[in-house]
Formats: sequence, structure tokens, C-alpha cells
Amino acid sequence: MHNRIDDCFARLRRERRKGFIPYICAGDPNLKRTVDLALALENAGADLLELGLPFSDPLADGIVNQLAAQRALASGTTIRGVLDCVGEIRGKSQIPIVLYSYLNPIFQFGAGKFHRDAEEAGVDGLLILDLPPEEDGSEAAAGGFGSSNVLHIRLIAPTTPNDRIQKIAKSAKGFLYYVSREGVTGAQDSIASSLPAKIAELRKFSDLPIAVGFGISNATQAREVAQHTEAVVVGSAIVDLIAKHGDKPEMVEKVSAFAKNLAEAVH
Repeated sequence: MHNRIDDCFARLRRERRKGFIPYICAGDPNLKRTVDLALALENAGADLLELGLPFSDPLADGIVNQLAAQRALASGTTIRGVLDCVGEIRGKSQIPIVLYSYLNPIFQFGAGKFHRDAEEAGVDGLLILDLPPEEDGSEAAAGGFGSSNVLHIRLIAPTTPNDRIQKIAKSAKGFLYYVSREGVTGAQDSIASSLPAKIAELRKFSDLPIAVGFGISNATQAREVAQHTEAVVVGSAIVDLIAKHGDKPEMVEKVSAFAKNLAEAVH
């Protein structure tokens, strides 16, 4: 089935360059600005957009992304609002969009309905932080937990043993998301020295593109990581910039300039 994620990585391979994936939380500071940010990030060089679905208990996130989710919820952001936001982005852009979420909001919305509505809105993939593959029926036919047309992106951690990597990779689609360090999201001063070896080990189990995230906060780190992987994810550093400028007129411009620097380093 045609999917923008697969098309994106195929294009990157043809162009012999790496992908830049920014993360922002939908609804921070509000959904209208999220649309503006998404379009600006693509213009700045983003190849794929990771869009957070705000949740009250984001256990995998550090304080920066926790506060972003809190601001988004306070602004009245709902799942329906986020899907409508994606639909609005789709009116002007075909950038691949992956929703970053926890299972609870999806479960409360209704898993089957969520997948159908997400697909209709133009969502390409789901990164569900607390849904283990054993509990996920996304690779099953239409009656399963998920939809085969919205790819479930699998997470691999530095502590994931090889037998489990093999199991996770077997059902993976789109790309593998490698968590570059133990712990929660958040900017870090350095990249784990074990990263090249971990990525090399991961490649023994899958031919899928690998995106690396968690802790990458500047152009120097992004350039370093891009030497070993197909894509680089930057989240907290961008979200922190959004927090500093809020809904001020210059916010989108400031974020766009920072993202352009990151994209150039990755590319």
C-alpha cells in the first residue's frame, strides 16, 4: 500500500542524504500555530514530521515535553482537534506525519475508530510509546487493533536484547525508531559513545531505515548522529524554543531558523 513514509525514505536514498525529523506537540501553544509550525518546518527542510498527541501522563517524556503537553491540553486540544489539524496541514502539504502518542488516549477514543479517522485525516504512522508489539494487532487484517494503512513505528532501546530486537523488527514497518539513550526525552550535552555499535548491531536484524531520537539538541550532535543512521529526530530543543516564545508573532520564525540549521547539518 502506498505510504508517504516509505516514499520519503526511498527519495532520501535516491538523493543520497539523511532525513531530518522534527517533533512538536500538537496544540502547543494552540492548534492554529501547530499548522503554521508544520508548514514552516517543512519549508525549513524537515523530511517527516513527528506530531505529539498531548496526554496528561507522558511517562517517556522529560519536563520540556511534559510541559508542552500540559500547555496543549490547557489550550483545549483534543484528539479530534489534532486530527482536524492534520487534515488542515494536508490541504497544503504532503509531508509524512507520524503521531507520537500513548495508548490511553487512543483506547479512550476507540482504537478502531482512531485508526480509521487518523488515516482519513492523512496520518501516515503511529509511534505508541507504551504499546508493546505483543499487544498490538496492527499487522493483522482489518479487524485487528490497528490499520495496515497507518504504519505502527517500532521503538528499540539501548537495553533491548537481540532476541527481542529480532522479534520487534519482524513486524516493523516504515522505519525503526532507535532511542539513543536510557531514560526520558530531553536535550543532552553529548551523544552516547555506544551509538555506532548499537546501530550496526540493529542493522543485522532489519533492512528498514533507522531514525535516532531522544537527547539530540543541536546541529553538531545531529550531524554526528546522521553519519550512522538514515534519519535524525530532534524534539525537546525545538519544543523548548516554542515554550520560550509562546504565541508571539516571531515564534514560528525563530523555530524555523533553528530547524533550518538542524536540517542542513543532517542533510
